[in-house]
Amino acid sequence: MNTTASNYDQDDFADRASDAADKIGDSVDNAVDKTRRATNDALDSASDAIDSVRDKAEPAVRRIASQAEDLARRGMDAVRDGSQQLREQATEMTDRTTRYVKDEPLKAVLIAAAAGATLMALLTVIARSGESR
Repeated sequence: MNTTASNYDQDDFADRASDAADKIGDSVDNAVDKTRRATNDALDSASDAIDSVRDKAEPAVRRIASQAEDLARRGMDAVRDGSQQLREQATEMTDRTTRYVKDEPLKAVLIAAAAGATLMALLTVIARSGESR
């Protein structure tokens, strides 16, 4: 009886150990499945959030790009208009100078000579100050 009881205890112990191992295995499988589901849910949620941000940002990016294009276009128009005004002013000054030279030729020659002499004197002073260094 002792041997039979001992075998029974060993079989009972083995069955209990096997049952415990099965329960632990089931628990681990359950935990892995729950973790996998939670991870997938978190990734889905993050993906949805990224899609939402992208969807919200896209119109803002388009609007900013459109505003930048408008600003660049206005800047080019302003430069073109300024260039045209400058050209017109230069033409007007040329016409005035030509009329003045025709109306006052002697004064125009004297003014040109005085401007030339002043320029030469200035260049001479600059050249001498460069030599003295």
